[in-house]
Amino acid sequence: MNIQSTKWLTDWLIGLGIGEFSALYLKLALLVFTLFIVCFIINLIVKKLILHSIELIIKKTKNAWDDALVENKVFTTLSHIVPALVINIATPYIFDDFVGAIPFILRLVNAYISAIIIIVIINFLKTLQYYFESKKLFKDNPLDSYFQLAKITIYIIGGIIILSFLLNKSPLYFFSALGAMTVVLLLVFKDTIMGFVASIQLAVNDMVRIGDWVAMPKYGADGDVVEMNLTTIKIQNWDKTITTIPTYAFISDSFTNWRGMSESGGRRIKRSLNITISSIKFCTPELLERFKKFHLIKEYIEEKSDKIEVYNKENKIDKSNLINGRNMTNIGIFRVYAEAYVKNNPDINPNMTCMVRQLLPTEKGLPIEIYTFSNQQEWVIYEEIMSDMFDHLIAAVPEFELEIFQNPTGTDFKRL
Repeated sequence: MNIQSTKWLTDWLIGLGIGEFSALYLKLALLVFTLFIVCFIINLIVKKLILHSIELIIKKTKNAWDDALVENKVFTTLSHIVPALVINIATPYIFDDFVGAIPFILRLVNAYISAIIIIVIINFLKTLQYYFESKKLFKDNPLDSYFQLAKITIYIIGGIIILSFLLNKSPLYFFSALGAMTVVLLLVFKDTIMGFVASIQLAVNDMVRIGDWVAMPKYGADGDVVEMNLTTIKIQNWDKTITTIPTYAFISDSFTNWRGMSESGGRRIKRSLNITISSIKFCTPELLERFKKFHLIKEYIEEKSDKIEVYNKENKIDKSNLINGRNMTNIGIFRVYAEAYVKNNPDINPNMTCMVRQLLPTEKGLPIEIYTFSNQQEWVIYEEIMSDMFDHLIAAVPEFELEIFQNPTGTDFKRL
């Protein structure tokens, strides 16, 4: 097509009796309509033939990342450039009678092509993010933060390029204006900048990963991290609610990450039984004989009794009163029994700390604390293990002639 090729159309319209002025506008309308039809056909050919062929080839490959290119419409968006290029080429010929409009139309077309390229780059970044997230090496990293920053940068640069086309200004003009607006930009993007810095610190120090169980009481969060991006971290609480916390809060505020527990192979059990102090006493020989029938502590009682007897004889202790010399107590034997019972539980991790200890007496009695770790970390199973253990220990307390402390109820007052 050349400039002279549209002259015949003008002459033909004038030959039909149309005025020269009207013929120019009618020719323009016909050419624009023809260009529209051509662009429509070209777009149809590109999408139905070329894109369809590309999609068929991609589906036959074993790679997943190229499927993501199709899902994110990288090729579909890219196809919109072809009609725009046709318009760009045809504009000087179609508007040869309206030369003043050509620069403006070309600027609009170039701005449109720039916008398409920006969208293609953004969609390609989504594909890259999908690819990296599918790799174990990057699975737990806050990739959202980095890709969001890249997208923001591309949008800013792309927006400047589009404005430069529309306003016919050099991109350097807008970049110099951005320099003058640094303070304003810092205020506008304060959260984004702080979030990006925090994301780097979290990643470098490996403080939080997607899937970690974290607790942040200040924000009422206690659950699994389900999403990490440039400005926020989303936590799904155990009641299935979602708490959104600023990313930089994980640097400025304290939080608990239970990942260490998950990786250790155990989950801590730390709970106390409050024993009524008035029920604690020395063990008589008759009581010890009864305790020897408990197989978990039979051997212990026999060995301990022999040692105590030897000590009392060597020191000529008067055993007419139990307070003299060395004696076992029912609380001490119960503590040994509880420890033996816990250690013999197959659901307890034998490679981690396990002990039963006394805590400081309080107005609610003498706390006997069981401190151990289960070998199951799943919440429901963990609770079942702990409940079964304390069901047994609570039921066993009266066998040692001990009482568990509880505040008096209405029934207790009626018995008075």
